[in-house]
Amino acid sequence: MDVVEAFQLQAAACEELGSPLYADLLRRLVDDYELGGISTRVLAGHEQDPGPSALALRLLGSVHRLVLAGEAPELGVFYPSVGGEWDPVLGWTAFEQVLQARGPELQNLLTQPPQTNEVGRSTALYGGLLRLFEAVPLPVRLFEIGASGGLNLRADCFRYQVADQSFGAADSPVVFADAWTGRPIIPAPGLRIAERVGSDINPVNPLSEDGALTLTSYVWPDMTERLERLRGALEVARAVPADVRREDAVSFLRNLELSEGHVTVVWHSVMWQYLTRADQTAADEAIAALGERATASAPLARLCLEPMRRTPEAPYEFLVVLQTWPGGVRRILGHAAPHGLPAVWE
Repeated sequence: MDVVEAFQLQAAACEELGSPLYADLLRRLVDDYELGGISTRVLAGHEQDPGPSALALRLLGSVHRLVLAGEAPELGVFYPSVGGEWDPVLGWTAFEQVLQARGPELQNLLTQPPQTNEVGRSTALYGGLLRLFEAVPLPVRLFEIGASGGLNLRADCFRYQVADQSFGAADSPVVFADAWTGRPIIPAPGLRIAERVGSDINPVNPLSEDGALTLTSYVWPDMTERLERLRGALEVARAVPADVRREDAVSFLRNLELSEGHVTVVWHSVMWQYLTRADQTAADEAIAALGERATASAPLARLCLEPMRRTPEAPYEFLVVLQTWPGGVRRILGHAAPHGLPAVWE
């Protein structure tokens, strides 16, 4: 997939998901790139980047970082994330000026993978955890691969509103209205997370100013609800510790052990595409090997939200899938929007 095709696809996705600002910017970037404009120099060397590497979002996130840091005030007046209002013509002119003025810096930022620690995906993950608790009412040891800043490791500390019911933490600064629909979920006041550990090849410290800036930069600037949720999740992170280690997913999984009297849960969301095929296979094998050692009193569960097909011929959906050991039984719990909200239970 070349740059033009990748950017066109991302523009369509941004429009569908509710970011007209990014949809407009990406289409203008396509025009600029095809005409040999400034974007060709900024993106030089990335012409053959694979589609799943999300080059478009890396570029937009890198520019957004400058805006959030106050280093691109000429563009900030058009970004709602800092109080601006988008103008398609003047906004593009300002964006183009940032590419001209900050090209080398942006090229350096492009080498970093996206760090979209999207807390909206907690609706799918936490709901799946409640489903697991119905069958396995044990304290949870929670392990996340591709954890980024580890915000979703605090999923039980967010509040989920469903009609007249409330799940999770009643006083949380992160509130999901209409979190899910479909098959009812039973509240689980006894659910307890005893351990929160994640891994990432380039973890972000959400407690640092730089880390918070990095995470915020990958939220689309005209999606104010996502920005509010992230800011609330950063507040939660300051109160609820989690250990996110600089370690690749395969090594992390191979070192996991089960614990008597606990259910060990491995979860991940929209990160699988960033692993190589070899690492995907190795990660699957590591989880399966751990599952072979599982017992009724020391069970294992894998819970994920990833784009998958139900059958080889079916279209991709963001499916919530739970697999448990002993036994290795796998079932689709439901599906969700790419940013997690809402989840639909089946």
